Amino acid sequence: MWFGGALAEPGNLWFDWSRSVDDPSEFVLVEAFRDGDAGAAHVGSDHFKKGLEAMRPALTETPRILNMEIPGVEWARMGELEIS
Repeated sequence: MWFGGALAEPGNLWFDWSRSVDDPSEFVLVEAFRDGDAGAAHVGSDHFKKGLEAMRPALTETPRILNMEIPGVEWARMGELEIS
């Protein structure tokens, strides 16, 4: 698939597609990069540009995104469920 390039990028933490449980014609992409530089490299890559063009015929509206930076990339322990 065209998104295989994203999975191999330095700084890519995850890249996962999911189908909406409310609307089976709607998909959600959750992707994460180690830092802003890795994200910028992703957006500037040839496979990103090819992916946009490959998706275009399937889209009925401009995609909506949430874009945020969070501190750290390591998983923290879940406070609500502690196993001793």
